[in-house]
Amino acid sequence: MGRGKLRIYLGAAPGVGKTYAMLSEAHRRVERGTDCVVAFVEHHGRPRTEVMLHGLEQIPLKELPYRGSVFTEMDVDAVLARRPQIALVDELPHTNIPGSRNAKRWQDVEELLAAGIDVISTVNIQHLESLGDVVESITGVRQQETVPDEVVRRADQIELVDMSPQALRRRMAHGNIYKSDKVDAALANYFRPGNLTALRELALLWVADRVDEYLTEYRSEHRVSRIWGSRERIVVGLTGGPEGRTLIRRAARLAEKGAGGEVMAVYVARSDGLTNASPKELAVQRTLVEDLGGTFHHVVGDDVPVALLDFARGVNATQVVLGVSRRKTWQYVFGPGVGATVARDSGPDLDVHLITHDEAGKGRGLPVARGARLGRARIVWGWLVGVAGPVVLALLLNAVDLGLANDMLLFLALTVAAALLGGLHPALASAAVGSLLLNYYYTPPYHRLTIADPKNIVALVIFFGVAVSVASVVDLAARRTHQAARLRAESEILSFLAGSVLRGETSLEALLDRVRETFGMESVALLERASDVDPWTCAGSVGTRQAVERPEDADVDMPVGDHMALALSGRVLPAADRRVLAAFAAQAAVVLDRRRLQSQADQARTLAEGNRIRTALLAAVSHDLRTPLAGIKAAVSSLRSDDVAWSEEDQAELLAGIEDGADRLDHLVGNLLDMSRLQTGTVTPLIREIDLDEVVPMALGGVPEDSVELDIPETLPMVAVDPGLLERSVANLVENAVKYSPDGETVLVAASAIAERVEVRVVDRGPGVPDEAKDRIFEPFQRYGDAPRGAGVGLGLAVARGFAEAMGGTLQAEDTPGGGLSMVLTVRAAGDGERAEPPRSGGAGAVEVGTEVSAESAVSERQVS
Repeated sequence: MGRGKLRIYLGAAPGVGKTYAMLSEAHRRVERGTDCVVAFVEHHGRPRTEVMLHGLEQIPLKELPYRGSVFTEMDVDAVLARRPQIALVDELPHTNIPGSRNAKRWQDVEELLAAGIDVISTVNIQHLESLGDVVESITGVRQQETVPDEVVRRADQIELVDMSPQALRRRMAHGNIYKSDKVDAALANYFRPGNLTALRELALLWVADRVDEYLTEYRSEHRVSRIWGSRERIVVGLTGGPEGRTLIRRAARLAEKGAGGEVMAVYVARSDGLTNASPKELAVQRTLVEDLGGTFHHVVGDDVPVALLDFARGVNATQVVLGVSRRKTWQYVFGPGVGATVARDSGPDLDVHLITHDEAGKGRGLPVARGARLGRARIVWGWLVGVAGPVVLALLLNAVDLGLANDMLLFLALTVAAALLGGLHPALASAAVGSLLLNYYYTPPYHRLTIADPKNIVALVIFFGVAVSVASVVDLAARRTHQAARLRAESEILSFLAGSVLRGETSLEALLDRVRETFGMESVALLERASDVDPWTCAGSVGTRQAVERPEDADVDMPVGDHMALALSGRVLPAADRRVLAAFAAQAAVVLDRRRLQSQADQARTLAEGNRIRTALLAAVSHDLRTPLAGIKAAVSSLRSDDVAWSEEDQAELLAGIEDGADRLDHLVGNLLDMSRLQTGTVTPLIREIDLDEVVPMALGGVPEDSVELDIPETLPMVAVDPGLLERSVANLVENAVKYSPDGETVLVAASAIAERVEVRVVDRGPGVPDEAKDRIFEPFQRYGDAPRGAGVGLGLAVARGFAEAMGGTLQAEDTPGGGLSMVLTVRAAGDGERAEPPRSGGAGAVEVGTEVSAESAVSERQVS
């Protein structure tokens, strides 16, 4: 039984029609005779969507009790027992009710797929886990219900359900998404044109990246080497020279001309030492290309034009940007140069731009090391000069009599030339052939391989010895140069690797992709296992080919300890490259360990914070909540006593005590609930423009009338706040200031405008707080100094700061001149920009809309569904 296939309808926002499209597809399948059932679909009261359910078989939902209510969830067991060909499962990121089979709905879907059932589902772009930070920056609050990107990426088909923001807002206004009483709030908050446009762009870009993955996979499977210009990808060839910055900026301008343009800067480190880039300049260029939104790549190649073209074709690039050569005119006798070679070999599917710059034609500018890894052409020329050259020289010298000494010098020059071109063996052959020709033609007796004069014997021996020595020295220098060039290339790669560690780049996939690019591999995987008898598992992989399951199946495997290995597929690496590969493997293991340790540290930090909050809460419940409860119980018991006749005054006093205790309990519980909302991130402000004198006086109801002096000028600008949150923040600050003020001293509440901000100062003449404790007093369950146990649980200031930050403001503590403490609450003036309102539910159409908050209820929330 094979695994089922997953199809996902992806949308940018609730109401674009994902569920409707899914149901339409189900009707088409049913008409073709496919066994299709509805496992879970939420129509959210939308008539048109509800009508689409008619004619489709629906699996009964499972009812689960939770906190006194009954909720319905998908019945996974019933779907598995029914075993349809296709199951419709709406709202993939949904969090199941406690007591369900799985915690998340996408885990239910995984079970259906594993059972061989095809699934069609829906997802909104804001619920993808990797986009949490981006969506938060757009809407203001992180999504609580998310689905891992990998779950969506593994889908066999992803279809984008798109709609323009204007059309979606019209659909909302017509009542096709929410009920009429919720339309205005939704349009003013989450369904703002800016929010919808940004989320739509996110959806389009994410789907475009997914299409790129499909395209790369298809090209790899069908071995398509020709470039398909579906998207502008511009490769910039860097040499480490100063002209690189000009090339990067020029490429960035080219990329801006086409939608979705991408810039990839590439530095090719040649193992033959023909380049010597400046590490400092490369670092500057790397920073520049990343600032412009591009990526930097470091590859190794013996032939720079070939390596550059291979990289460009490997990433499906459409353009290559190179600088005009720095070489002078006479230097072109050594070859056409990288730019001309790339332009000649690029073919019709890859455009090459040669960019002029200030360094053009001024010489190389960078030191040049003579090459040692000789190409085939140089070796052929070396043998021709070493073998045929002496013969040709002998024929020429037969016509001219220069003397034996000059003849030997000429033959020695040919031997040196053969050594420079072809290395040791052509030079030895040249020395041997030259010695024989000198003996045969130029030493008596002529035309015989004998020597009559002993002096000529010495001359020929010296000639042969000098020729062999020169050839050996040239060959040794060439080999040493090759070794130095390789070591320099390795050092550049290791330096880059060390720099990535110092920069804190901890992505395992990015490191593996760097390994693949550096060694020109098709795929790279990091494999691990718990023990020698356990199977290998893949901790991470990149590349166009399917990752191997065992190190033995790879073209290259590099062990990392006893139970981890780096597996590369594509080609066999020479032994000299394994040293650098070992460094990459060790760094991959470190990155993997660091990622796991970070995850464990985050979990431990979360547990520790939770334990601290629970401990403080228990301490508060054990004393601060019991004290007013004890007073209430004593007063009630007294009133119910039959053996005492209470006067009306006594009864009123007992009832007042009950009321006072209830008020204290209400205040304490309210602060606890407010802090709980702040800790879980569920406080959603409804920002609107309002005058301070409409809010601040309302916050003074909990303190005696003569204890506060109010100073709010009428000339103050309006502020952009949530009135309820602001009222509660000021109320907590004023109550705290009154509590610590000496008898007879009033608390001053003053407001003033500073630039685009408005400050509200709550000033008291109490004992004050030292500088080292000013931040600590804003932490939950903190009470400064010798505050009595009945003074509260220490949440008032924490709640005030939390509400202030939720509105985009700040709350700081300062010393009051002359003694005391001043709380400075800063909020935005009207017209300074408003924060977008986010969706809160994982459902396709659930969006939380914040409401005003009274001083008693702190936060009021409702959902539009």
